[in-house]
Amino acid sequence: MHADDFIQRKRSSWERLSALLDRAGVGIAALSADEIQELGRLYRQASSDLAAARRDFPRHQVSAYLNGLVARGHGAIYHDTSGRAGRTGTFLRSTFPRTFRDTWAFTLAAFLMFLLPAIAAFIITYRDPTLGSVLVPGAEQVITNVEAGNEWWQRINEEGRSLSSAEIMTNNIGVAFRAFAGGVTFGVYTLVVLATNGLMLGVVAGAAQRFSFAANLWGFVAAHGVIELSVIFIAGGAGLQLGWALLHPGLLTRRAALVLAARRAVLLLLGCVPLLVIAGVIEAFISPSALPLAVKLLVAFGSGIALYTYLLGAGRS
Repeated sequence: MHADDFIQRKRSSWERLSALLDRAGVGIAALSADEIQELGRLYRQASSDLAAARRDFPRHQVSAYLNGLVARGHGAIYHDTSGRAGRTGTFLRSTFPRTFRDTWAFTLAAFLMFLLPAIAAFIITYRDPTLGSVLVPGAEQVITNVEAGNEWWQRINEEGRSLSSAEIMTNNIGVAFRAFAGGVTFGVYTLVVLATNGLMLGVVAGAAQRFSFAANLWGFVAAHGVIELSVIFIAGGAGLQLGWALLHPGLLTRRAALVLAARRAVLLLLGCVPLLVIAGVIEAFISPSALPLAVKLLVAFGSGIALYTYLLGAGRS
């Protein structure tokens, strides 16, 4: 059997299952008894279809579609009823890291869209610091501070660390949200946010290297940078998923594809919030402190190992 024939035969039952799952999104109690029975039957049928698709059409997009549909069905039917705390625990232990692994390609794309402009800006600014303000309008003051050896981040201590921590968290969450929300512009604004932040880091790093200020800069950035940048990449990847769903809906309508992508993207964004809180606390209390550079690098290394051990290992069967 060809994949197109398989899809044509099964499409109506898949669409019906998807419609029931949309209604059950607020709770399976929203369905009637007959609909709950139908949901169970269609879920079992979709599970069987998924097994057949993986066997006969492993590289076809229908396999990915059915995998997502069956995952939604499983979540609705075997929904955790242990209360808010239990659901939050399940989300942190399993749902968020699994969603990250399922969508890692988009996170990688976001990382590259940040990294490549950062490398280009570093090279250009290192060779000629005056070009930094051309790449990032308004960067003149930062470059001037770098050239003068002014560690402007020490003002965090002067303004009060608790207040600064809250402001930093708010700012970081704002950047992550803009990277995510930009997906509805077919991913264009998400790319702009990623590239702009990459250019800014590259300009500052290039100027710091040129004026022998690199140790000071990285002594501030290193401790919180691993978590903070990782979150930006995850949020950017979530935004790119929205853009990709709009551009390439596959078997679904563009609206349905966007809804499915948005569900995954929102899970990623919710998982990013506690990570940004951690990064904000580190940036306010450890990064601007007088602790030795070795200690800050140890914090960076330890936080990176802990984060990616969690993202890559948690929630596995």
